[in-house]
Amino acid sequence: MSPEELKALRAELRCTAKELARTLGLEQATLLAWEKGELFPTKAVIVQMNALRAKGPAAIVRVAKKKDEPLRVLADADFQGLLRKLLAHKGLRDAAAKLAEGYEDPLDVP
Repeated sequence: MSPEELKALRAELRCTAKELARTLGLEQATLLAWEKGELFPTKAVIVQMNALRAKGPAAIVRVAKKKDEPLRVLADADFQGLLRKLLAHKGLRDAAAKLAEGYEDPLDVP
């Protein structure tokens, strides 16, 4: 796969080099070296890339945007367990409130 074909694949999959590298289980530097023509992907990786092409953009492991982080945390099962404990135990809420005093509120950050 040539550097031009690789760039076209990323455009087709609407992903960054970091996202494609992560999806393929590679370092971003390796993918960038392929795009520069300094290195070339193995046949096995080309097969993976063709499979991604067939699946389309939904197959790409996306890099979470900072603004998406709170929603991901809310969906996390461990966080939900912690939240249930906070709701059920006043002593834990009091201890958490005291601990939280040392942290800035994200709503106060511009």
